[in-house]
Amino acid sequence: MSPFRIAVFASGKGSNFQALVDAQLSGALGGDICLLVCDKPQAPVVELAAAANVDTFVFEPKEYASKEEYERNIAAELQQRGVELIVLAGYMRLLSPSFVEFYSGRIINIHPSLLPAFPGKDAIGQALAYGVKMTGVTVHFVDGGMDTGPVIAQKAVEIKKGDTAEVLAERIHHVEQKLYSEVVSWFAQRRISLNGRNVTIAE
Repeated sequence: MSPFRIAVFASGKGSNFQALVDAQLSGALGGDICLLVCDKPQAPVVELAAAANVDTFVFEPKEYASKEEYERNIAAELQQRGVELIVLAGYMRLLSPSFVEFYSGRIINIHPSLLPAFPGKDAIGQALAYGVKMTGVTVHFVDGGMDTGPVIAQKAVEIKKGDTAEVLAERIHHVEQKLYSEVVSWFAQRRISLNGRNVTIAE
């Protein structure tokens, strides 16, 4: 059987990308990261991909007439490699509804809160401002909304007295990296099924 093929979409430093690469190298991921898609040619994640011998599709959105045009190119790259799962890891560009629909059930994202609480930008700042005692991390399917897709897995992170956004973010990112790799491994093992909003993880 050919390895489970994964594409990672990222725009920044690439800490979650590197965590996935490390999990693959250790044998814990159970799949093959065969492509990085990045919309920022100067992003550090591009260098991480090169160091890991992962193919890249790097593009400048402004060089295309429309989002649909560059997404057609992305789709061609995905299809050429037989990608089975798209993992969004700090990808700062919204996907078009047609792209999301075509890859329905095959795109996942990670968000630094216990959704549906604190969706959108600055989830950590939102949680601190609201005064909750617990926040966390959610891995979810991507649908047409903002952080509204079916939840696959969640981990709670306690908010401690005196936490700043930076301190809390560091604790959350540590949980993110471990949980994301674990969830991707479930996909590689064909353990995840989706029925409406209900996600089942087989033992």
